[in-house]
Amino acid sequence: MRKNQLRELLNAGKPTIGTHVITTSPEIVEVIGHSGLFDYIEFSGQYATWSLPQLDNFARAVDLFPHMSSMMKVEQDPRLFITSRSLGAGIQNILFADCRSADDVRQCISMVRAATPEDDGLQGCVIRRITGFVLEIGTEAWVRTLREAVIAIMVEKASLVEQMDEVLSIEGLDMIQFGPCDFSVNTGKAGKMSSPEIQRKQKDVIELALKKGVHPRVEIHDFEGGREFLEMGVRHFCIGWDLFTIYQWCQKQGEGLRRLLTETQA
Repeated sequence: MRKNQLRELLNAGKPTIGTHVITTSPEIVEVIGHSGLFDYIEFSGQYATWSLPQLDNFARAVDLFPHMSSMMKVEQDPRLFITSRSLGAGIQNILFADCRSADDVRQCISMVRAATPEDDGLQGCVIRRITGFVLEIGTEAWVRTLREAVIAIMVEKASLVEQMDEVLSIEGLDMIQFGPCDFSVNTGKAGKMSSPEIQRKQKDVIELALKKGVHPRVEIHDFEGGREFLEMGVRHFCIGWDLFTIYQWCQKQGEGLRRLLTETQA
């Protein structure tokens, strides 16, 4: 079974850097891998249009790079189906969106674990990429691989924030990430994700996670955005999205070239 780079870094107490993709292009995955600078790629499936074969191909592309692992962002429905298919494709780690309670978090964790007496999970034997299709069906190595999956949750609902003490004490939860956009919508403050109130709430959640020994991860648009969180003790970041990067390049270069053309014509 393939080693899980993200899990190994967490176990070693080292910082991690990920990046997001919304497109399913294996070429984009390979370009990121060739940079040699990212520990994992998150496929933000909650936002993407994807098919089951594309999950396999995404995982295959990540597998070309021993220094990287993969993550799937799973939307609220159908969680179990998407989680099973993502793990089965060989995507090693799972980020769950839209949890509303501690019980939701417990259920999400069970969706990742094997259906053994010890793990009390929901994953049964499968003939998929995770097992080499026919090589590791139902083996201890497969069970161990599911145990080593990094499980992260988005903290983006007011009801979950109210239960954070309980949530952060749940066995099997590795990482949390505050979602200011969804939290602002959920609390009746749509469009105010950058307000001092929402930003203070994000810091409160991060500080509590650090106190309770659960890794907080922060999404940033550029590396400079990580400075204030580094000062807080955050060591895990996911930076940039493929679509935003393309848009920003088009905007900057397009505007620049049109300005040159205008100056030339004047």
